[in-house]
Amino acid sequence: MARPNKRTTLREVAEATGLSTAAVSYALRGKHVSKETEERVRKAAADLGYEADPIARALASGRTSMVGVLAGDLQDLWQQQLMAAIGRELLAGDRYALILDAGGDPERELSLAKQLRDQRVDGLLVSPVDPSAEGWSKIADAVPVVSIGDALSRARTAGEVLFDNRAGIDAVLDYLRGLGHRRVTVLTPTGPSTPDRPADVYVREAADRLGLEVEVLPCPQELDAATAMARRVLANSPDGRRPAGLAPPTAVFCFSDSIAYGVYAAAAEASLTVGRDLSVVGFDDHPVSRVLSPPLTTLDWGLTAIAKEAARLAVAAIEGRRVRRKRILCAPRLSERGSAVAPRE
Repeated sequence: MARPNKRTTLREVAEATGLSTAAVSYALRGKHVSKETEERVRKAAADLGYEADPIARALASGRTSMVGVLAGDLQDLWQQQLMAAIGRELLAGDRYALILDAGGDPERELSLAKQLRDQRVDGLLVSPVDPSAEGWSKIADAVPVVSIGDALSRARTAGEVLFDNRAGIDAVLDYLRGLGHRRVTVLTPTGPSTPDRPADVYVREAADRLGLEVEVLPCPQELDAATAMARRVLANSPDGRRPAGLAPPTAVFCFSDSIAYGVYAAAAEASLTVGRDLSVVGFDDHPVSRVLSPPLTTLDWGLTAIAKEAARLAVAAIEGRRVRRKRILCAPRLSERGSAVAPRE
């Protein structure tokens, strides 16, 4: 039976170069040795097929080069795009993203965060499903945590990249009111167990201020489920309890573009034309939103900058570097397209 290839050790590289193992280790990391010695050691290591043992390196440094990245719900296409962008940012600094999906479940998200902590990730980036959960405090005490989207109100985080939800919601509802809409349904991915998410609170405050009749309903982000919910909204019976004869909304404001795609699908089934019979506004500016017919009016949060800032804060915390700003507030930009128009009434 053939024996598996034996891993070349650091000691063998040291013997080949006539240096101590400590000197070889420094040379391979480009520290405390001359350029000539570094080049000689690297050539010997390459000739011998030496590769650093990641487990030994982690034990020696106390770091794994792994960063946990917790997505609130990867059914959301924009979150998929964000997680991929964060992974690329971390990889550019020789760190690796371990991306996990909470599936919109706050208990599952906390459980996954604890598992990542126990697996000794160097840091944790999280898009919290329930930002007010008590469990975040202990996790943030054990590993540097950077929150994306909403602040973790009960935890001391290493950094925050937050969405200015109040500004975004004000912009959309002001815009819809200016077009003449008075009845707006808001579809949010928030579950019944977390009704106090900042965006959901802000939308009710803004509706009261503007004198709008707004109904906030939970809606999944998976396309078929979002379509089913939108179908009930457009049929004027989202939960079977709305009073008979009450007119359906003239506009639907979706707290993710993925949900908006379900509204488009349900509208087509009902022979309604988005941008004529019904106005729809999204929240993410996912690339797909630009190629819909009509293109989706939505909020652009600056995904590239979010990924860069989140990775920067996480790496700074891992390396113990102080940063000038630990709290980044992302301002939205309303992209006006063809899906929102004056109501036909």
